[in-house]
Amino acid sequence: MRRFRTFALATILLTGIASPAMAASQPATRLVECGSESCLLVSGRRNGAGETVSIAGHAVKVEGGRKWRVRLPVATVRAWSEPYARTIEVATAGVAEDADLPIGLLGRAENLAMVIVRVK
Repeated sequence: MRRFRTFALATILLTGIASPAMAASQPATRLVECGSESCLLVSGRRNGAGETVSIAGHAVKVEGGRKWRVRLPVATVRAWSEPYARTIEVATAGVAEDADLPIGLLGRAENLAMVIVRVK
């Protein structure tokens, strides 16, 4: 019984130690102000400060080291993305992940004449 407890404790400790190094956090996005326009703030983590970061296939210069962030004008995000996209691809060291975009960011409401809201 004592060996089992020792083995279980060792397994739990090793799992806890190895998990942060093995699991990279998923990139996050949010809208922020940058001057007179709106920007998409993309942030994430990478294994080393020398690893390149690309967004939607475009290499970007980021702020920070292992914990990085970059501000992209919404117009740039629109140019790099498909219309009505809900995610954007973020790659570090050749590993790509999809980051969720803020709801409605790439929607287009051109010449909106009327909005009808019904309560049921």
